[in-house]
Amino acid sequence: MKTEIITIGTEILLGEIVNTNAQYLAEQCANVGLDVYFQTVVGDNKTRFIHALEIAAQRAKVIVCTGGLGPTDDDLTKESLAEYLDEALEYDDAAKTKIEHFFTNRNVFMPPNNLKQALRISGDEACSLANDNGLAIGCAIHKNGCYFILLPGPPREMKLMFQSYAVPWILQKATGLQRLESKMLCFAGIGESSVAEMLHDLIKNQTDPSIATYAKEGEVLVRIASKNVNQIAPIEAQIKQRLTEYLYAEQERTLEQVLIERCLEKKIRIAVAESCTGGLLSQLITSVPGSSAVLHSAVVAYTNEAKQDLLNITRSLLEGEHAPGAISEQTATQMAENMLKQCGVDYTVAVTGVAGPGESEGKPVGLVYIAVAGNGKSTEVYEYRTGGTRSIVQIRAAKYALFKLCQKI
Repeated sequence: MKTEIITIGTEILLGEIVNTNAQYLAEQCANVGLDVYFQTVVGDNKTRFIHALEIAAQRAKVIVCTGGLGPTDDDLTKESLAEYLDEALEYDDAAKTKIEHFFTNRNVFMPPNNLKQALRISGDEACSLANDNGLAIGCAIHKNGCYFILLPGPPREMKLMFQSYAVPWILQKATGLQRLESKMLCFAGIGESSVAEMLHDLIKNQTDPSIATYAKEGEVLVRIASKNVNQIAPIEAQIKQRLTEYLYAEQERTLEQVLIERCLEKKIRIAVAESCTGGLLSQLITSVPGSSAVLHSAVVAYTNEAKQDLLNITRSLLEGEHAPGAISEQTATQMAENMLKQCGVDYTVAVTGVAGPGESEGKPVGLVYIAVAGNGKSTEVYEYRTGGTRSIVQIRAAKYALFKLCQKI
């Protein structure tokens, strides 16, 4: 059933706050079988909101509105919808009593405009939606072939009202809804454009299920979605076969989450030696709960002096006419191997490279060397080249290091 989400609020329209409500509602609508085709943001203006309702009613059957249910003069959502539907507003007695008791119990004067929050739209197929986390009730009404749902703006109030009251109402009124099923595959060590190219024929010819790629720095997600769960597995198998070497998870997970999960499962300890990422790699690891049982230590050896003092890197590797330099396979290898000797852990990963904005040692921005050393295993070194700003190079290098370490565990 085609659905449109309308968010009301000038502060959202102007970008003063992030529209997290639309994101939440779109996800939850899909879970109950409502197909969100459109999202609209409109300011606190009755004329423009009614115009938005007119447009929405021409292209959607379910219209979910959030915001503008408070006590102030610019909270006009209920009044606007009532005018659009040619319905009256009336007090919900239970909500009115709740508001009055709220002020009485606190021995505080109640400004009369607070009672606006107890208004509901009248009509044979209209009802109130209780607000268990606030004072402003919501409304739901079926009229002119459309289902209208009004929710408050504060996320804490909106989410509970939607799940507890709006969803049961729409499921009762609009029968036969089919939940959208989806599967998320996570890849690393490959860019979104390369993933799209390798899946070009599947994406181009898709009907059911749908296939979409989503890029994050250092990670690519592929989402397979269908209302028929049996349609997902065959496409999933084809995608996994084509991208096997880059697959790190079969549900939505970050690389650092997967690394910690695998290490905890196998009781593996790790250590990190960083240069160009400046501590970002270890920060990603320690952002995951349980990492204290996995990460033994981390060293940020940024200068050549620090590499010598903290990691015992041979000076001839770093300096001299024919030295490979700090940004080299040899230095990355020694960083990882010396860290392994010092810490006595199962694995270490080392990163050294050029984050920018300028070259270093005559080497280009985005050139990174990553070494993974394992207890009793041969050290492997990877040359990684990327582009972008300093921060982008750093996050991509850190993510690639996580990916190469994940592959070993």
